[in-house]
Amino acid sequence: MIEWLASTQQAVVGGVLLWASAFKLVHRNASAAARRSVLARLTGKDRVVGAYRAVGVVEALIGLLLLAPPVLVVEAYAAAALSVGMLGYLAYGKRKAPDAGCGCLGDKEAPITARGFVRAGLLVALSLVAVAGSAWWPTERPLATIGLVVVELAVFAALSPELDHRWLFPLRRWRVRMSHPLASREVVVPLESSVQQLWKSAVYQSVVTQLSSDLLDHWDEGEWRLLSYAARTPDGPATAVFAVPRLAYRPDDVRMAMVREEQEALV
Repeated sequence: MIEWLASTQQAVVGGVLLWASAFKLVHRNASAAARRSVLARLTGKDRVVGAYRAVGVVEALIGLLLLAPPVLVVEAYAAAALSVGMLGYLAYGKRKAPDAGCGCLGDKEAPITARGFVRAGLLVALSLVAVAGSAWWPTERPLATIGLVVVELAVFAALSPELDHRWLFPLRRWRVRMSHPLASREVVVPLESSVQQLWKSAVYQSVVTQLSSDLLDHWDEGEWRLLSYAARTPDGPATAVFAVPRLAYRPDDVRMAMVREEQEALV
């Protein structure tokens, strides 16, 4: 039993490290996440992207070694050392850059909290358990192994603030809809609320100097409220159409299309 449990942790730790490395190496927002992370305080803004990628390479290498045969004790020790380093990184960030994010598993900006420390500590513990494994993880009790791996990866996801938008926020919105006494009634969101959310968005602030009118028109399409303004661009007059979330306050999700009046084409 102990041998099987220890061997299974090779898959769990290896999967988490590959998960983290994949974001750092291939995600389109990895560079932006690196510049917002604690690592930027350690290396400087000019070198942080290269350092971020290097960490991803190390994570990928150790993760692949844990997942592929043969089983070597040094692989688990390397994972444990990397996890201890992560604990130190989080402690530094909490003390020196409390508003910066970890940049570990996602591009969403989230300050370092107790969940991050628990996640890193759990990775240290599982890496040390994996030291006792001597058999490649799929060879014994394959169904039980897969089930345990899925459960433990779900725990890591629950301990990752960067992933809250994937499951926690939708779950909270669903709970509010189900428990609210007016949940069965259509929600009427005031136009002023949508306009204020638009003003807070980075998209609006990036083109506000080009707008030449107040709100011209608005209409709803599903969960979006569309707001149109007259605008002046280097190519001539245009209409700026903003899509604002109608049922939630998410300024970062605001989108815009600029339609030129003469050609009726997107700018």
